[in-house]
Amino acid sequence: MTQLQVIHPTRSRFQSSDGAYQHLSLTPINGALGAEIRGVDLRNARNPELIAEISMALSRHKVVVFREQTLDPKNLVQLGSQFGPLHHNPFVKGLDGYPEVIEIRSEENHEKQFTGLWHSDISWAHSPSMGSLLYAVELPECGGDTLFANMAQAFSALSPGMQNLLQPLRAEHRVDRHHNAKSDFAELPEDAVYHPVVTTHPETSEKILFVNEYFTTRFENMSEQESLPILRYLFDHSTRPDFTCRIQWQPGTLIFWDNRSTTHYATNDYPGQKRLMHRVTIAGQAPK
Repeated sequence: MTQLQVIHPTRSRFQSSDGAYQHLSLTPINGALGAEIRGVDLRNARNPELIAEISMALSRHKVVVFREQTLDPKNLVQLGSQFGPLHHNPFVKGLDGYPEVIEIRSEENHEKQFTGLWHSDISWAHSPSMGSLLYAVELPECGGDTLFANMAQAFSALSPGMQNLLQPLRAEHRVDRHHNAKSDFAELPEDAVYHPVVTTHPETSEKILFVNEYFTTRFENMSEQESLPILRYLFDHSTRPDFTCRIQWQPGTLIFWDNRSTTHYATNDYPGQKRLMHRVTIAGQAPK
């Protein structure tokens, strides 16, 4: 009889109870990752102690959700800047006056809405993003949920043999992996970007599986054909329901996620409807 493997959530140094938060109220979404934070008006989030508690919640839960917010692009830039310098995407034009703010837009007449494969934002850069903040401006009547996967749990659930195999490896990440370079981008990075397949979270010390099906192409010194069987297994393994949560958008919802320890996926289930989101991305450091 096959023995059932029980997966326990990866522990971090933030194992305090909700009573540790003095400036917010927090409720976990499920056992894998995610939490809803209440009692915070993000337009006025400038208290250093509040920002520190949001950062703590993000490190612990990896995705934090704020409901019933009213944020314009200026508010979003001010909020994101509380957590670090904002990233300027060289391939996507930002809003006039707020170049850090990117529109994630799907129109009614789009045959295919703005969705993608599971990915971590800007993993193709030499210094990938620390985190992203996405705010709902206009939503379809239903649909358009976003799913998130806990890549620390995904790594910890691998067998010791697979962990040992992966830890010395680096993988190539390319921005043009699923794009037509000539039509989608004015210019592309000339050199390949390689990151460790297994990284260490700088705040929690968790081991993270750092690959994603949108941007990761192959292992260093291996061909794509040679790399694909293992990468495909890792892509499928890391998005098991055990390691994921699904968040339903509501008007005024803002989601803040940690790109260092998660991947995410936008569902494409609202054909013929409009969806408009504003996103700022926090600059990060080269993963180690």
